[in-house]
Amino acid sequence: MEQTQTSWRNDPRLKGMDPKKLDLLVSFSNRIAHMPKNELLGAFMELNQETMKQGIQFSDQETAVIAEILTGHLSESDKKKLETLRLLSRKLSRKK
Repeated sequence: MEQTQTSWRNDPRLKGMDPKKLDLLVSFSNRIAHMPKNELLGAFMELNQETMKQGIQFSDQETAVIAEILTGHLSESDKKKLETLRLLSRKLSRKK
């Protein structure tokens, strides 16, 4: 499991990403590394709030890559929940 938790950082799709964004993702990954699955959705919601507070915005492409990388180990049901959260977050951020 530890290999999976760190191997995403070597994904070539992340090479061009802003270092501030990558630092946030590493911090988040470390925070959820041993978190029970039933708390992950709340953690993703907190990450969304944290990025908004810091003025960090991920493009749709970056978000898709991040979600794919970080949720690779989740069940299909949990992936669908996360996708619903992403869509809701996107709608909320556009209203501002």
